[in-house]
Amino acid sequence: MVRQLAVIGVGLIGGSLARALRQVGEVGEVVGCGRGKPNLEKAVELGVIDRYTHDVGEAVERADLVFLAVPLGAMKNAFTDMKGHLAEDAIITDGGSAKRSVIDDCKEGLGYLPPGFVPGHPIVGTENSGVEASFPELYQNRRIILTPTEETAPDALERVEAIWRACGAEVTRMSVEHHDEVLAATSHLPHMLAFGLVDALARMKENDEIFRYAAGGFRDFTRIASSNPVMWRDICVANPVALSEMMEHYIAEMSDLASIIRDGDGDKLLEIFTRAKDARDRYIDGALNSPE
Repeated sequence: MVRQLAVIGVGLIGGSLARALRQVGEVGEVVGCGRGKPNLEKAVELGVIDRYTHDVGEAVERADLVFLAVPLGAMKNAFTDMKGHLAEDAIITDGGSAKRSVIDDCKEGLGYLPPGFVPGHPIVGTENSGVEASFPELYQNRRIILTPTEETAPDALERVEAIWRACGAEVTRMSVEHHDEVLAATSHLPHMLAFGLVDALARMKENDEIFRYAAGGFRDFTRIASSNPVMWRDICVANPVALSEMMEHYIAEMSDLASIIRDGDGDKLLEIFTRAKDARDRYIDGALNSPE
């Protein structure tokens, strides 16, 4: 049971955690914190939080669990603002998509890595944002990755795992470096492809006609380009090495594919497309039979 939960950033991710814990009766009071008053007022109206403040220090003062659901670019300031206000046994976790930067921000903001700090990343999301986009089932049968530091206390790690399991999630542990590499490939790169494609087409002279004749494949592939631009800017800045390396690998693959198409090598194209289809089908079959 979480006696008092402080949600820093009451949007899709933070709001859904509060809703999920309320639904299973695992939270007492929920304090929201953010900059946008209308969003916080809506969160109170919807029953996602009980009260709100714009002051991070005030929000965390009596909290036994603090959940940081702010953009990666705002993490350091959030840690700095909570310095000196945390309860001695407070547990802090987050939903950031790049873990090395969050850990570095915690150490710089607080001056040390607390034993109650459990870096985490829910592998969830939609293209929508704000508290009205949140819902209690967001984490059900989805994966949560925790990347504990050397300073993380075992009991804090176990408690955060239990909290996520109470929300219906499957929890796994991973090293910080491996997490950032894996997410660069499976999440960050696809978003870059969607953003890049839409932007490239939008800047073409005939863009009106191009978009007019775009069919379902274009819509499905580019759906994630409707995601929050600020959040994705921060992710790129926070995970530059792994993401840039993955993009360079993909660029090389696309360059090779362009040469094969230019040469009219149908056999090679069929080999690539068949291999890709088989891999995609295996992924889909696995996804249908897994918590993901």
